[in-house]
Amino acid sequence: MYSWRFTNWASLLLLGLALSFFFFRNPPRPPQNTAEETPKSIYDFTVKDIRGNSVPLKSYKGKVVLVVNVASKCGLTQSNYKELNMLYEKYRDQGFEILAFPCNQFGWQEPGTNEEIQETVCTLFKAEFPIFEKIQVNGEIAAPIFKFLKSEKGGLLGDDIKWNFTKFLVNKEGKVVERYAPTTSPLEIEV
Repeated sequence: MYSWRFTNWASLLLLGLALSFFFFRNPPRPPQNTAEETPKSIYDFTVKDIRGNSVPLKSYKGKVVLVVNVASKCGLTQSNYKELNMLYEKYRDQGFEILAFPCNQFGWQEPGTNEEIQETVCTLFKAEFPIFEKIQVNGEIAAPIFKFLKSEKGGLLGDDIKWNFTKFLVNKEGKVVERYAPTTSPLEIEV
């Protein structure tokens, strides 16, 4: 009986020493995102355009912006590009921008390189609004801008983007004011 008590005390002492060693050797880390680092608007992001150039989104300050994940081989492509072009033509001189982000996460419907995507979008779909480099919108390596957009306006069945042509409307202050489903016609979003 005496040896059993000694073993319990010895085990507790060794456990305490091991925990002390662990915590002193690996002190708890402060949170990675401090309040100062947390994005407040889309203006806190810099993204790459389709040619690989860095574009600070603060260059769109004071404009209403529609951010869209696009794909060139989707059943929604023809109608969305046509209507996005119509919206852009109608409102761009009034401070409206469309920012298109190609994404291949849904049915592999944007398989090309950035150069191929640019050629398709500009030639076939006649898009004049800015096109950015191909990104991911969901998962661990989702583009930070889309992590932010989803955190500001979650979806109906969770925050993840469900398909191509999900649209986020951003006001002149860079705040997300609405999220639209892929099947929502761009013309239904009149600014």
